[in-house]
Amino acid sequence: MDHLGKQVQELHERHLRVESLLALSEKLQAEFKERLQSGSQCMLPSHNYTLPNGKEHGTCLALEVGGSTLRVALIDLNGRASTQPLRIRRIVASTIDNRVRDLRGLAFFDWIAAKIREMLLGDREARLRTQSSQPLPLGIAWAFPIDQTSIRSGNIISMGKGFHCSTFKGSDLGDLITEACQRLNLNIRLDAIVNDSSAVVLSRAYVDPSTRLAVILGTGLNAAVHLPVRCLDESKFGARRFPSTAKINHVLVNTELSMFGKNAFPTTPWDEDLNARHILPDYQPLEYLLAGKYMGEIVRLVLVEATETCGLFNGKLPPDLSVPFCLETRILAAIEADFFPHLTLARFLREEWTLPGQPTPAEIRFIRQVVLAVSCRSQAYFTAAIHALSNLLHDMDDSLLRNGLDHISIGCDGSVINKYPGYMQKCQLLLDEMVRIDGTGQKKVVLESAGESAVLGAGVAVAMANAGA
Repeated sequence: MDHLGKQVQELHERHLRVESLLALSEKLQAEFKERLQSGSQCMLPSHNYTLPNGKEHGTCLALEVGGSTLRVALIDLNGRASTQPLRIRRIVASTIDNRVRDLRGLAFFDWIAAKIREMLLGDREARLRTQSSQPLPLGIAWAFPIDQTSIRSGNIISMGKGFHCSTFKGSDLGDLITEACQRLNLNIRLDAIVNDSSAVVLSRAYVDPSTRLAVILGTGLNAAVHLPVRCLDESKFGARRFPSTAKINHVLVNTELSMFGKNAFPTTPWDEDLNARHILPDYQPLEYLLAGKYMGEIVRLVLVEATETCGLFNGKLPPDLSVPFCLETRILAAIEADFFPHLTLARFLREEWTLPGQPTPAEIRFIRQVVLAVSCRSQAYFTAAIHALSNLLHDMDDSLLRNGLDHISIGCDGSVINKYPGYMQKCQLLLDEMVRIDGTGQKKVVLESAGESAVLGAGVAVAMANAGA
């Protein structure tokens, strides 16, 4: 077991020196620039050309559809000068588990509409609004690739992450959501659709004008960046007219960051095993290496091998570890943080995995070694991707030199970046070191926690659409 533990650590950490990460960043930057010129799945220009000015006001319904959670909320926008610029009046979160992912046909969208109705039942004012002749405006933060045809419409490209409602590939998301609400007699008007990472940019920029980038790292991975329109080839705008640069300078770009890095980032045998078994192999290579859903699966695959070859758990794999993707990030966090004495951690694992006996001290050491190796690589690869995006922004947007701000803020949302022990802090330290060593002279890049920003950004997008932004 000691030999396998050292092998896991070496394979996961051998490319994590700052110099190696800077080289990975350069490869990613080249890939970013290539995809800004061609391709229909990455670097997708949105229909949001400006960032909020912080003066938008109103109340709306906001929906965030993520890889593992659906959030439905009522949002009040009170203005940047307010003591509470953005307020969630009421929010209901629902888990998107395998039962929901397995829904076929219209059932998934009917489930969403039912959750909207459930949330509205708890707010009298909003409930009365939907019963009146004046519809309640709705904004959607969507975590999956879409080809947007307007601020209010977009065709589903794919969903990934284990979802099975693939029959709607190419269908208009706005129509699917609107029709599902109509079937429940909900008087709702869809005013804005934004990618979830773009929504984080909008919500953070509403309160902090230094925001130009946002990332989401939880079950999955994505990022959005506000870039000059001239950086993108006309073909990236599809059937719509290429914006006149005399009138429009910038556009918010959904990077689909998860899809990058196939030929840039080193992998291990466990990564290759995961990819080969995946329902969509090679579809989101960077996400498979570092996002929450896959951190747990990589650890699980190592534990399976250790059980079969090294006698871990006395050579008998616990049934609770036999199902792919069953190992949740919260368990990895508990193992890594080790908030409790050794015996309590052993008892915790025994209960979580239904072990016949408590794991031995040697087994605990091995399991922690594996978890630490996987999370350390996740942090390093994530930081390399952030460095690549911030360098891309500096290279492409010379207006940053004239805006008077001494830093760029990156809004960070998602359970891993915001809740995994020490994750953001370690990434910030590593990012500072990368910026210091690369010698490009770019501004300081600051990671800012942005909880609930995707759902808040959906609300901001509605207010901007109604203001004619």
